[in-house]
Amino acid sequence: MSLWKAGTVALALFALVAGLVAGAKARPDAPAVVAARVDPEHPPMTWGGPDGRRALDGVWTVDGRRRVHVPYSPNAGSLTAASYAGGVATYRTTFAVRGGRYALRFEAVNHRATVWVDGRVVARHVGDSLPFEARVTLARGRHRLTVRADWRDPDAMKATGWHRAWFNYGGIVREVTIRPVGEVELEAPAIVTRLARGGGAALVDVSVRVRGRLRGRVEGTLGGEPLAFDPVGADRVARARLRVERPDLWSPSHPALHTLHLRAGGAGWTERVGLRELRWDGGKLRINGRVVTLHGASIQEDAAGRGTALRPSDMDNLVARLRAIGANATRAQHPLSPALLERLDAAGVLVWQEIGPMEGPGKWASTTPALRRVALRRDIISVEQTRTHPSILAWNLANEASHQGAAGGQAAYIQRAARLVHALDPGRPVALDVWGRGLPADDDGPLYRDIDVFGVTMYEGWYERPGEPRGAVVANLSRRLAVAHAIFRDRVLVLTEFGAEANTLNAPGSPGSETYQARLIADQLRALRADRRLSGWLVWALQDFALTPTFGGGSAGRAMPSLRLVPGINAKGLFTYYGRAKPAAEVVRALSR
Repeated sequence: MSLWKAGTVALALFALVAGLVAGAKARPDAPAVVAARVDPEHPPMTWGGPDGRRALDGVWTVDGRRRVHVPYSPNAGSLTAASYAGGVATYRTTFAVRGGRYALRFEAVNHRATVWVDGRVVARHVGDSLPFEARVTLARGRHRLTVRADWRDPDAMKATGWHRAWFNYGGIVREVTIRPVGEVELEAPAIVTRLARGGGAALVDVSVRVRGRLRGRVEGTLGGEPLAFDPVGADRVARARLRVERPDLWSPSHPALHTLHLRAGGAGWTERVGLRELRWDGGKLRINGRVVTLHGASIQEDAAGRGTALRPSDMDNLVARLRAIGANATRAQHPLSPALLERLDAAGVLVWQEIGPMEGPGKWASTTPALRRVALRRDIISVEQTRTHPSILAWNLANEASHQGAAGGQAAYIQRAARLVHALDPGRPVALDVWGRGLPADDDGPLYRDIDVFGVTMYEGWYERPGEPRGAVVANLSRRLAVAHAIFRDRVLVLTEFGAEANTLNAPGSPGSETYQARLIADQLRALRADRRLSGWLVWALQDFALTPTFGGGSAGRAMPSLRLVPGINAKGLFTYYGRAKPAAEVVRALSR
């Protein structure tokens, strides 16, 4: 048996949670850093990353009175209009170090953050779902950390390219870590796998960026096999290629993971990665040479009472619900947290991952050169942060783009972003979600020219012809898909949004009821399963989630005035906000086989 077969870390979801997240022991090269009320052996939520990290997830105070653990969103307990409008909160904690230079890392703070250490400003940041760091030199002893989060005015956020598709949860919404840093640091590792011609072997390219002056070369192992790195290049990147005979490949049906460990000049990076080749040609997606058809549902990082500030159990619930409907894929409109991606890696669930500005159908807010530069920077950060995750299938550059792109430079941005992302990650396709009501006449334009795979959104029977007779749903959806195939010809096409609202306020069988949703999705899936050219489908959405309390149901609400909605909840989920499976969940599970 090869070392790869013997050394495979083929983790089931619950083994990952139990063995790697909840109860993992400290690495021997751990830093001497202790957060208030945090066991020094307690690891961050995200297992992989720079060596020596420790979570600052002990006791914090918020506004001087609430004692909490981060991540924590102060307004997650109330889904009112006042809560959605935002607020300001100040977080404080203390931590002890042995002394030296350290990196404080915030995986996400919504929306404007200011960070102080011992009363001195060390970082400012604007954004959401993106990490940032502060580098500080600290004396031995205890230090005070203060973070001010300001998430007021979601309309202003939207106008500057920071539209959120769900509720405006503020605060420190992902984990905070600290690690010691030396003269050399390792950043942004990447891995690309190609299967050798004739089969039987894989060529694995590994790279990592080196910060600082390195005397010597980067060293490392992948699955226990040594990596021979070239000297660091002028671009500060070190590269290695490994030929693996009889590789244990990652796929949705066999999510085999291997440990990647890199080291240089006292710095280290450890991660679990999967070896798998993605290809896209002839209108088909292929993993390791085999055609894959996507089936699943989209997700939002939203848990009742905690909002975006997910705990490990909340992430486990999301993945368990995807598995319950038989999903091999999911979709996210915002960059998912690395801790959740690790669970999706282990569960074998592919991710259609949107990066950059998220917009409503046909909209575009990044209309100035400065805003477009920010958008490109967001793309770079997201790709470099998570490109080692085998679950990520494609980098999606826009939500529901239409025609040849919105005014204000959207098409030019998409074209530039596509080329940039291809350079950053040549092993994955670049995707674009297109609004079903705004399909172009053809795909020969800058918005589409550099795109590899396309998603299209079609709410037949809900936003389009709401309440139409059952017999018309299949025919109309099939006809519209045929139009999309004619436009995008031999390129990969996935239906990335469809579905309907479903709650218990509407009479059974009527639009907006759970039985109506189940029946409509069953009809929609009949059309999708009969389309042999389609590369898959993703229901919107896996689970109900919170959003602006003014949501009135869109065009479906206007067309059906008697439709009753749950205020502040998008109820298109296959599961309720509190996790109960609706009848449509069983429909999807049965038709995912």
